Amino acid sequence: MRIGQLAKKSGVSSETLRYYESEGLLPKPHRLANGYRDYPEETIQRIQFIQHAKAVGFTLREIQDLLSIHVDRDRHTCEEVKNLTRQKLNEIDHKLAQLKAIREALQLIHARCCGGSESAAHCSILSALESSQQPLQPSDTKTHD
Repeated sequence: MRIGQLAKKSGVSSETLRYYESEGLLPKPHRLANGYRDYPEETIQRIQFIQHAKAVGFTLREIQDLLSIHVDRDRHTCEEVKNLTRQKLNEIDHKLAQLKAIREALQLIHARCCGGSESAAHCSILSALESSQQPLQPSDTKTHD
């Protein structure tokens, strides 16, 4: 099938398909005499695999690793796949911890601001953000509003 047909069937744009091909996520398809790409039907399953892996947070580089295992399953173990998944879970846990700290810091400076109609010349949020000290620490008790 041509790239437009594949794009329509898979729900992925032609540009994305070309990108996946350039990144090695899709094998280079056979070219017809007129130069058009001719993708085999099983390419749809590969694209679904890529899309599902992206949906659970894997990067394209990680998906490439998963695909290499997927294509040659007999030479790899479930342990390898589980390790890749564990690494992704650890990365997500780390990001969640960072997001939680960011949220707490924002809550802290938000709570310290009066939010009044007076000039922002002494706004505690702006002061905290411009401070050379770590402005988002709970020990900072400055309130200028």
